[in-house]
Amino acid sequence: MGRFDDCKLQVLRISQRLSSEGFFGSKSGSAGNVSMLVAGENAFVVTPTRMRYDIMTVDDICVVDFELRRIEGERKPSIETPMHLAAYKSRADVSAVIHSHQTYASVLGVLNMPIPPLFDEVTLAVGNIIDIVPYALSGTRELHDNVARKLANRCHCYIIQNHGALCVGANLDQTYTLVELLEKCAAIYCHALATGRPVTVLPENIVAQLHAAVIARQDREIARKNSAAAESEKDAREPEPGR
Repeated sequence: MGRFDDCKLQVLRISQRLSSEGFFGSKSGSAGNVSMLVAGENAFVVTPTRMRYDIMTVDDICVVDFELRRIEGERKPSIETPMHLAAYKSRADVSAVIHSHQTYASVLGVLNMPIPPLFDEVTLAVGNIIDIVPYALSGTRELHDNVARKLANRCHCYIIQNHGALCVGANLDQTYTLVELLEKCAAIYCHALATGRPVTVLPENIVAQLHAAVIARQDREIARKNSAAAESEKDAREPEPGR
């Protein structure tokens, strides 16, 4: 197997699952994109642009560095690759990014409405708000910058105005679950708003406690990654036996 094959297989698996379950908006289209950080390197694996997921293979997945130079793959990386890079540069805890076009989150995107903290188990997973990233054209520096600014709130799920959604996590399986939680929350919020009755939210003191737990979990992940990087650097400096 090649150096990046395991990461590429993970990205392909999650991408095809998201597509088949409709999180990319259409099951036969090429919308949405997925990426995964390469451990210990300033590089990440990302889906290609304008290619259907049902026919995508591991060889179609791209690898780029933090300067957006292609390391591996014949196809052009997703047009949203700079947005993924913004996530990795902005948040040391993030190792996976999913940009989806899921239905209910997109409804709130065109209404420009963030989702307040509605459930304690969801808030413990995603943070104290599912906020709106202001609109900018796909693939632009403006969108890259808008995402970077919003990620500073240390949450895990975002709605991109008039566009879709963005979820970030410590690994792809966790981030897939965040996509599901976001859609659950968005659907419930849309149905609740449709009644015309007031929507209740969690008490502020509870939200603060839960968000503190989210940040503490992120800090542990950052410490783990730093420790792994230091260990890898130490191993690289040590001479091989017999030399």
